[in-house]
Amino acid sequence: MTARTVMVLGTTSGAGKSWLATALCRWYARQGLKVAPFKAQNMSNNARVVPGLRGAPGEIGSAQYFQALAARTVPDVRMNPVLLKPEHDTGSQVIVMGEVRDDLRAIPWRERSEALWPHARQALDALRASHDVVVIEGAGSPAEINLHSSDYVNMRTARHADAACLLVTDIDRGGAFAHLYGTHQLLPADERALIRGFVLNRFRGDASLLAPGPEQLQALTGVPTVGVLPMWRGHGLPEEDGVFDDAPSGAGVPGVQRVAVVAYPRLSNLDEFQPLRGAPGVRLSWARHPRDLDGVDWVILPGSKHTRADLRWLRTQGLADAIVAHARAGRRVLGICGGLQMLGAAVCDPDGIEGEPVAREPGLGLLDLDTTFDHRKLLSETPAHFVADAVKSGPWSALQGLTVHGYEIHHGRTRLTQASGPTTAVLHDPRGQALGWQQGPVLGLYLHGLFEDATAMRALLGQDAPVLDHVMDGLADFIDHHMAPGALRRLLDAR
Repeated sequence: MTARTVMVLGTTSGAGKSWLATALCRWYARQGLKVAPFKAQNMSNNARVVPGLRGAPGEIGSAQYFQALAARTVPDVRMNPVLLKPEHDTGSQVIVMGEVRDDLRAIPWRERSEALWPHARQALDALRASHDVVVIEGAGSPAEINLHSSDYVNMRTARHADAACLLVTDIDRGGAFAHLYGTHQLLPADERALIRGFVLNRFRGDASLLAPGPEQLQALTGVPTVGVLPMWRGHGLPEEDGVFDDAPSGAGVPGVQRVAVVAYPRLSNLDEFQPLRGAPGVRLSWARHPRDLDGVDWVILPGSKHTRADLRWLRTQGLADAIVAHARAGRRVLGICGGLQMLGAAVCDPDGIEGEPVAREPGLGLLDLDTTFDHRKLLSETPAHFVADAVKSGPWSALQGLTVHGYEIHHGRTRLTQASGPTTAVLHDPRGQALGWQQGPVLGLYLHGLFEDATAMRALLGQDAPVLDHVMDGLADFIDHHMAPGALRRLLDAR
C-alpha cells in the first residue's frame, strides 16, 4: 500500500492550514479510507503524549493529535516526527520521534534541517506504506525564499510524496489574491505544478463579489479556486496555538463564570481550555495585567515552557500579588503543570534546566510545595483519582471521588514541604503517586486535560464538554458544503 497524499500549504502562518487539514482527515475517513495526518516539523508549545516507537511514550504537536482523532486513527510519533518547543526567542527544545534530542539543539538552523529531514522522510514513508491517504500539513509559507533551500517541511515534503497541494489564504486579512499569486510565482516551476487548488478562508459577505478575481487568478496561474470558506469562529476545534479571543466580560451577569487564563510569555498547552471557551455560561479571557483579574471568579495558571522566567514575569507585571490576593479572598485559583509549580513555595533548578542554575527561587507561596527540575522528562497518559476525603469541602469539593483522564508532560518533581499541614495531596495516579494538591480555594495539578473530561466538566460547571467526534464531523460537513463539487476526490487522482 502506498498512500495518496494531499497537502495543505498556506500563504502565511495562521492562514488556516491546521483546521483545514483536520477537516480533510475526517472527510477522507468518512469515505471509508484509512487516513493518517503528517507534519514534518511543528513549532509549538502545545503537545500531547502519544505512543512512541520503542514502547515508551513520546510527544507530538497538539494539531497532529487532533488530526489523528479526526482521521479515526491512533496518534503516534510518526505523524509529527520533529517538534520544536520554543523556550526563548532564539532557542527551542528539539524533539525527534517523540524524544528530546539535546544534541541537536546547538546545531545551526540550516545544518539541523539536513539532519532532521531523514527522520521526517522515513516517518512519512512508513505512514504511506500502511494507509490509503496521508493528509500533510505544511508550515508557515512555502515561498520564504531566504529559507527555501533548507525548508524540508513544505515543498521538499511535497515533492517527496508527490502531493496534491491546496494553497490556503486568509482573505479576512486583505490582499488574498496577491498572497496566492505571489506565493505561487515564487516557487520553482516543478513545485508550482503540485499546487492543484487555491482556498480562500475566513470570507465574510457575498461570495459573488469575488468575481472576476478567481477567474483572473486562474488565467495567470492555471490553478482554480476550489473553495471559498466563510468565517467560522465557533467550529469547536482548538486553535493551532491554543489562542482564543478575549470574550465579553460577563461581569454581573447571573450564572456566568468569569475565568481568566494568565498569559505569561512561555505559556503552553492552551488547547486544553477549548471546552471552557465553548461552554455556555463561561466567559474566558486573558490576564496580562492585574486589572484583568478584577471581578473574575477563577484564575488559571496554565502550563509553561519556562516556569522560572514566567514566574519572574508575574512579579514584574504585578500579577503575582494580584493572584495571591484573589486566593486570599477565597476565590478559585487553578494551576496546571508549570502553573502548579509557580503556586508552590519554591522552584529549585540546581542543574540549570531552565537557564542559569539556581538553588531556590521563591514561588507564589499558595501551596506548601517545592519543585526541583532535573533532566528527566516525564510523559504519561493516565487516569487519576480525586481522593474523596481530601476534597470534601471548599470550592473544589465537586471533584471529590472522581476519576478523570488526562496526561502529564513535565520536567519538575514536586513534593510537600511538610508532612502534615494545610496543603494536602488530592489527586493520585493508579500507582498512588500524587498528581495534585489543594489548599482552600487553590488547586494545583500535574494532570493536563481536566476540562476535556466529561465527568469533571459536569461536576465543576454542570454541563458536558463538547463531543470532539461531533466537532470533527462538523468540520467535514463544512468543507463538503463549501468546496467545489468533486474537488476533494479529484485531489486523490491528481498525479
